[in-house]
Amino acid sequence: MEFAIAYPAKPDAWKDLVVAEDNGFSHAWLYDSQMIYSDVYACMALAAEHTTTIVLGTGVAIPSNRIAPVTAHSIATTNQLAPGRVILGLGTGFTGRNTMGLPPVSLTSTRHYIEQCRSLLKGEAVLFQDNEGDGSRQRWIRFLHQDHGYINLKDPIPIHFAANGPKALELTGEVADGWITTISSPDTLRKNLAVVEKGAARVGRSAHDLPNVALTTACVLQPGESATAQRVMDRVGPFAIVALHALWEQSAVTANMPPAMEPLYQGFADYVAQMRTPEDRRYLEVHEGHLIYLKPGEERYCNEDLIRGMTLTGTSEEIIARLKALEAAGLKQVAVQVVNNGREMIEEFSREVIAKY
Repeated sequence: MEFAIAYPAKPDAWKDLVVAEDNGFSHAWLYDSQMIYSDVYACMALAAEHTTTIVLGTGVAIPSNRIAPVTAHSIATTNQLAPGRVILGLGTGFTGRNTMGLPPVSLTSTRHYIEQCRSLLKGEAVLFQDNEGDGSRQRWIRFLHQDHGYINLKDPIPIHFAANGPKALELTGEVADGWITTISSPDTLRKNLAVVEKGAARVGRSAHDLPNVALTTACVLQPGESATAQRVMDRVGPFAIVALHALWEQSAVTANMPPAMEPLYQGFADYVAQMRTPEDRRYLEVHEGHLIYLKPGEERYCNEDLIRGMTLTGTSEEIIARLKALEAAGLKQVAVQVVNNGREMIEEFSREVIAKY
């Protein structure tokens, strides 16, 4: 099992990444969400400058936010700063789109974007469509100064894809070099891995050795401490509540919601309905604090089941047992997000989980 750190992109994130590198973490994933965090590539550049071994990845970049040549040159520039230790993580968009009131990018557009980025990162020419005017103009493009110190294409840059739905999982198997997901049960992980393998088999690939990473956060409980104690709520609550943010954004999926989750979600939906923000821009208020802090009142919907389900919260023995079960089901890497008190969380997890794993 590999252990990674995850971080809402922030200029001083590198300080915690240095601590993570010294405490057994092999990867760092920085979120790309332009309306709520800092620029991911600026933050990765600072992290690249201050670290030596930790692998840096976008977790994840969204096709609609930058044209393919800009994304390719940004990650290739980071690769110049940290040769051979960068990953381009891509996804169809959660907060990178929802914070602007927009739905995810289509899988058809995403496939094309991945293919264009991959070709550019191989130094190849691609036929690029200019969307100005009527969008009919196409031109061949390629990086012109590949060997002059501006970008690094010599060290390969893997492209990982964030997926949870069946069609996106199949696309992962078809075109990606790795799979990014959120933490789940071993049974769900096995089922999703089988769908990734199905997509890979369709194009003559095998996904058996495909890297994967599950995103979560963590808190090691102290003796006698409750999973809903204030320290724990401050540590993991902002991550756990995002499950309800996602359900609110994708109300169609509530039909398949576990029965035990229905009262919790209904309470949260009522909470959102009482917000004073006009309905046509309510998403702005829903996503305030996203993965950073709980808004007043949100703590009511962070019960023990949600916290334990969405995060690695428990005794060190409980966390290790859960990770061992996930590893047996096929998980290869877990990424724990810093919410606050980064150094404390990183050192605690390293001491109580990584060192004992």
